Amino acid sequence: MNVGILGGTFDPVHLGHLSIADAAMNQAALDRVLFIPAGQPRLKQAEPLASVDHRLEMVRLAIEDRPKFQVCDIEAQRPGPTYSVDTLVELSAKLGPTADLFFILGIDVLGHLDRWKDPERVLGLCRLLVLDRPGEEDFDWPGFYSRVPEAEGKVQVITAPLVDVSGTELRRRASTGEPLTGQVPDAVGGYIREQGFYLTEREGRAAI
Repeated sequence: MNVGILGGTFDPVHLGHLSIADAAMNQAALDRVLFIPAGQPRLKQAEPLASVDHRLEMVRLAIEDRPKFQVCDIEAQRPGPTYSVDTLVELSAKLGPTADLFFILGIDVLGHLDRWKDPERVLGLCRLLVLDRPGEEDFDWPGFYSRVPEAEGKVQVITAPLVDVSGTELRRRASTGEPLTGQVPDAVGGYIREQGFYLTEREGRAAI
């Protein structure tokens, strides 16, 4: 069984995330994709604005009609900073030896793999599905493999349709009451409006 792993803050989850998961599933013959919202991301400068419980619920709503997509709370339940290697160790033990893990990440993140906790063990536990983004055509592959030789034969590049959306812009739009139609699944947009996420105190609601 080929299992894709797509992590992130998902603050909020949007159509770009779903597009990446679709591309990974189709191009790497995945049987399912696990969406794993981070509890306390190690490399993020600021805490997510929505609580982890709300971010888990937004992912559930986003994928409720996609049976091959599943939400996983393994990082949400872990105290302290989130490390990918710990998640991979837990998932490998939980899913068993018949599961092959495929970690989905952007090519911009790949360039910092040598700064991760225990990158050699990461590469021993999974293959990497690397999303090729516009503007990254000059990625230094020889330099990368010289820094992380264990990655040889463990990297597959995938492509996905460009979805011009970002969490920062979505939070800004939500804070001013602008519609999120066409950028997040309808159920997620409704949930954001219902809960009042990302509204500023100036508008009478604190960000949740």
